Amino acid sequence: MTKSDKHHKALIAIRIMLAAVMFSHGAARISYGTVGGFGDFLGSQGIPVGFFVAWGITLFELIGSVLLAIGFYTWIVALVFALQLVIGIGLVHYSEGWFVVGHGCNGMEFSVVLIASLIAVAYADYKK
Repeated sequence: MTKSDKHHKALIAIRIMLAAVMFSHGAARISYGTVGGFGDFLGSQGIPVGFFVAWGITLFELIGSVLLAIGFYTWIVALVFALQLVIGIGLVHYSEGWFVVGHGCNGMEFSVVLIASLIAVAYADYKK
């Protein structure tokens, strides 16, 4: 197996892991019935028609994750997910600090790792 083959397989594994993480956000929101609450939060942050935006984000998390996992329009999907996470940092996590657990709560460290990973996957796919 060449070094390029190993890199390709590693990238696929990271892409599938990212897809699973993003899918879980949308699936949990639907499963727990919190899409409406998410919409209310978005509305309270000045985002018009928060309910519909929340459903759009939730559906994109489900559909986009499948597309990311199978490698379809990977660079576009990855960048949209990265943008979504950047907005989440701005709306929620930045004010909570860096750490998600331990030395803080609800911080931005996990989102930053996801964003960096998504940008790397997007870059690798765009350069094909």
